[in-house]
Order: sequence, then C-alpha cells, then structure tokens
Amino acid sequence: IVRYWQCGTLVRWRGSSRRTVATTMVTNPHPSNRWRYSMRGRVVVAACALALWGIAIEVRLVHLQVVRHEEFVERAERQQSRSIATHPKRGEILDREGRVLAYSVEADTVVAVPVDVDDPVETVKVLCEVLGCDSDQTEVLQTRLGGTKQFAYVRRRVSVKAAQRIRELDRKGIGLIKEDRRFYPNKELASHLIGYVGIDNQGLHGLESSYDDEMKGRPGRVQIQVDARGRTFSRVERPPTMGVSLELTIDKYLQHIAERELRATVLEHDAAGGSVVVMDPHTGDILALANEPTFNPNAFLLSTADVRRNRATQDVYEPGSTFKIVTASAALEEQVFRPDEIIDVSPGVIYFGGRPIRDIGSYGALSFADVIVKSSNVGASKIGVKLGAERLGRYVRRFGFGQAFAREFPGQSRGIVHAPSRLTDSTLARMSMGYSISVTPLQMAVAMNVIANGGELIAPRLVAGLRSADSYREIPGRVVRRAITRETASTLTQIMEDVVSRGTARNARLTGYTVAGKTGTAEKIVNGRYSDTDHIASFVGFVPSTRPALTILVIIDDVARFGGSVAAPAFQRIAEASLRHLAIPPNVDAPPPILASPGFQVGLVARGHSIVDTSSDLGPGLMPDLQGLSARTALSIANDLGLSSRLIGHGFVVAQIPQSGQPIARGQELTVWLERRSGLSGGSRLEP
Repeated sequence: IVRYWQCGTLVRWRGSSRRTVATTMVTNPHPSNRWRYSMRGRVVVAACALALWGIAIEVRLVHLQVVRHEEFVERAERQQSRSIATHPKRGEILDREGRVLAYSVEADTVVAVPVDVDDPVETVKVLCEVLGCDSDQTEVLQTRLGGTKQFAYVRRRVSVKAAQRIRELDRKGIGLIKEDRRFYPNKELASHLIGYVGIDNQGLHGLESSYDDEMKGRPGRVQIQVDARGRTFSRVERPPTMGVSLELTIDKYLQHIAERELRATVLEHDAAGGSVVVMDPHTGDILALANEPTFNPNAFLLSTADVRRNRATQDVYEPGSTFKIVTASAALEEQVFRPDEIIDVSPGVIYFGGRPIRDIGSYGALSFADVIVKSSNVGASKIGVKLGAERLGRYVRRFGFGQAFAREFPGQSRGIVHAPSRLTDSTLARMSMGYSISVTPLQMAVAMNVIANGGELIAPRLVAGLRSADSYREIPGRVVRRAITRETASTLTQIMEDVVSRGTARNARLTGYTVAGKTGTAEKIVNGRYSDTDHIASFVGFVPSTRPALTILVIIDDVARFGGSVAAPAFQRIAEASLRHLAIPPNVDAPPPILASPGFQVGLVARGHSIVDTSSDLGPGLMPDLQGLSARTALSIANDLGLSSRLIGHGFVVAQIPQSGQPIARGQELTVWLERRSGLSGGSRLEP
C-alpha cells in the first residue's frame, strides 16, 4: 500500500458545484524528488507504529491499574509485608503474699519467608549450625523453607546467644520476631497446681488451663516486612493486651515445707508416691498441696503424663481408718451412740456375708471413743451397721464425698460412693471402716476441716482473686452447708486428741501444741485381691486442736508399714515447721500473759531493749498499743501475751484488733495490719 502510494496516482476530490476534479500524479516522478516520497512514507510508518505501541501500553496500564488493581496491590503486600498474630503476655501467678510463681518473659523466635530464601539447603545448613538440629529437624526445615509459603517458623523462642548469631548471619528471607515465653522461677514448686503452657502460649494443665481465657489476654499484630535486599524485619502493628494475674491462697514457704517433707518420706520408705494437703480450716484456703513424684514445668515435655498427674485431686483411694471420723460423726449426730457407750469387739474378728473383718488384736470391750482411739475395725463396722445405710450415706454426702468442688482443679475426680439402696450389710460394714468407698486426698482433707472449724463444710479455695492493670476481683470462700453441730465436732475433737496422745498416732505429737487427728492404713488391691504387704498409709489432723490453724493430710502410697509409723511422723515435721513459719503461739504450757496495771509501766523486753510503753491508763488484762512497731516486734509482744497472731501486709503496724485498751485473754487471736511506713497514731512508745 505504501509503495503504491509512493508510485501511484494521488486522487484528490474537490467539490465545487457538484463537480469532481481528479488530479493524477505522474506514475514515475522525477528522480530528483523520489527521496522525498520515500522519507515521507517511512515517517508515516514510524508514526503509526508508535501510535499503536502507545495505545497498547495505555490499554495494558488501564488493565493493570484499573481492572487488576486490587489483585496486584494484594500481591505486593504479600511479597513486601505480611501481618501475623502475636500472643499476648499472660498474667502472672502469685502466692498469697504476692511472691511470683509464674510469669512471662520476652524471647526471640526465628522466622522465615520461604519464597525469599535463595538456597534452602545451604540456609538450613547454616541455621542448624547455630540452632543445633538432628536429621529429622533438618529434613523438616528444608521442606519448610523450600516451599512457596509467605511465612514459616524456624525455631520458637531461642536463647539470646542464638538470636544474636542469627542476626549476624544476615541471611535473605530469615528474620526474628519477639514472643513471650512462660517461666517458672521455682521450678518444681507447686507444679501440679500451677500447670504449664504449650508452644502457642495456651494453658495445658493446672491453673494455666482452667483460667486460660482470663490469663491469655488479647492478641496483637506484628508486621513482617522485606526490604529491597530481601532482608526481613518486623514492627509492632498492634500491641497485645496482657491477661489478668492470679493471686493464690498458696503460701510459697509452706508449699516448700510440704514438698520437702513429702519427698523425704517417700525416699525413706521407698514408696511409689504420695500427697500432702495443708489447709486453713476456717476459710477453706489451700495453703500447700504437694505431690510426689513431681516435675519441672519449664521442661514439662521431659516428664510423663503419670508424673504430671495431680494425685491429690485426680487419684482415688480407699481411705481406711481415717474415714472412721465420718462414721463416728454420724453416730454421735444421730445419737445412736454415746462417747462412753461400751462396744464389745472381741474376739477381734467379725463376719459379714462370709467375709471377715479383723482387728490387729482382741481388744475385748471398748468404749465408743476408744473404738476410734484404738482404730478398731470390728467396732467401726458394728457402729455403721447399727447406724444404717440411709443415715451413713446421708453423712457421707454431707462431708463432701462424691462431689467435685471448683474449677481450680481440672480433671478432678468425684470419687466412688455407692447409693444407700445398694449397700448390703457387708458393704455397709466395710464402708464404715473406710473400704468399699473411694475418695480423693483433697476430699479427705476437706472432711477433716468440718470437724476442725466446728461443723461446716467449706469448699476448698485455691484462687483468692483476679488482678488486672486497673481492677481486682476477689473470689470469696464458700460455705457449702453445715454438716454436723458444734457439739458433735467438739466431742470428736476430744476423741481425736486421744488418738494422738495415747492411740495410734503418737508419732504425730508436737511439743507445745495439742493435736487432733486420725491414722489410716488401707490395703491395696494387687491382681484383683487385697495385699497384706502393700498399703496406703495416711494421717489427717489439725493443730492446735483448741484453736485450729492448720489442717494437714499426708498420704504415702505403696508402703509396707502403717499410717502411724509412716504418715504421722511426716505430719509432725510439716506441722512443726509450718507453725513456726506462721508464728502460731503454743497452746500447751504457754508463758503467762503480761498484764498492764493502771499507773504501772510494764516493759516488754526483746534483745535487751524496752520495746513498748504500756504506762497509759490500761487495766489488768488489757491490750497494749502496737501501732508503729515492726512486724517482728509486734509478734514478739503477742507471743509474750499468749495471743495467736495473724499478720496482714508488710512493714509496720498501722491497725490492730483487739484495739489498745480492750480486754484480752490467753489464746485470743490478734489481727495486725501492716504497711510500708512507720507512722504513729497515738500511744507513747520507745523505739526498739
């Protein structure tokens, strides 16, 4: 066409008075003008080509910038920046005095952008030199980094040294982000109660699991960006919100005492394991709960599921003679027996349904109280049969057996309690002495609390409150029901004092304190039959028996000896150390109180210095003013006055009950509030 245009005929149409004039060019122009036509044609071709090229580019731009705009924006964001969820910092777990039992710390996590990794094999080789990988881990990493994903974990929560070496490598597609790591500073201490968390910061056991929703907080977002050289770095897009902290009823030092003595007892008797529960009988607070064997929650994967099991709440056992306190309580409450009523237990054996129930020896005739003191199986079975299945079954429920208590104990067992309608005389007789019924150690400790606090069943409490950055929610104790009257509880307390003073629990006696308790020895079932050599030895009691401060249960599993020689000595050591730690004054042969007379100054001496001036107008048997004194000084004064002390807070005394000038008596409880200041508010005193 171009050639024809150059060499052919140019026809121009002109319209004038409907006439058309055609001008025909010379087919072969003059040679001197031919180059003009050739150049003109080439310019036109070039112009057309440029026009078409420009139109194509514009069309392409419109297609990319308009039609596929969203698609390419999304692809660019994926290639250059991606956002991942970050786990929030979990709340802390504290003991009753605010001491930290579990908290979270920041740790570096190695991450990768597989699509940006140039040589996965070489990169994995370099990384494994730093992180240390076995053959399986190396293969997994090569597969992970050789993929086409936009994000992948290389190693979660590495050490500070490893993180620094990863930074120095400066490998394309490899970076670091911050994550929280759970840390338990006391290692095995209270591990069965606290539990542990998994790799994704999710609670998997204990309180970490049961309060996971409250403690885990709200997730944040971290943006992972890649620069022009392929280097990966991160920035916080939205910070996470920290979860609430748990304040427990556990006392760290009492927990240490319980675990120490339990471990020593298990090792001494070559036992399979054991449990200890220490409670406040008036509030239901669990002050310590220990299990053996135990584990370190910082490295929980190194332990087995059996070791991580909370034996005190998940295992059931036949309690043996410790259960006789329930049988005795029901008989006294229903007035079926009197404490001095005689029961003939000779010749030391009795048969129900052809199955014998035996005593260690033949006691002849025993009073109702001595049936408990001597732990006579024959006597207990006679009491239970006379009491009847319906009445005994009712008190079994009243004492909390066959029931779960609270959410603080995930996986807790309710035990095995037969319905009264299914109890034959043989089963009833055996249940009266602690067989044909299965309970948990915690249930047995709660049952003893009923007698210690005067007859009320109080639900055990492990979490005292939930604390966040701007609020605090207390979880109050809960009285479930009144199980027995105060009179019945008082009578049974006197009987259990005799168990310790002259019965089967002489090894549980304490110098300066009266102890009430009961031993138990239950035969274990081995290969479907009760074994004569494998026992569960136990002791449960409270101290001081006149004003109980502690209820303590000790269970030792799989021993050849009895509860009085295995569990009772462990109780004695735990109680002695715990009373000393809590500064509970003796209730036996305690020093007489120092009374202030009007106009007469009584100086209480500690370390050779007069520490308090009671020369105010106080009468005999009146409380001196302790405000402004240190906790140690106030405690010393209270002990000299024969008072049992309860300290709240830390620092110096700011308030007290009884107040200054009020009448006091030996054994009365003194409550003192302390703060980190030494302000004095009335009353003269000398500095210690």
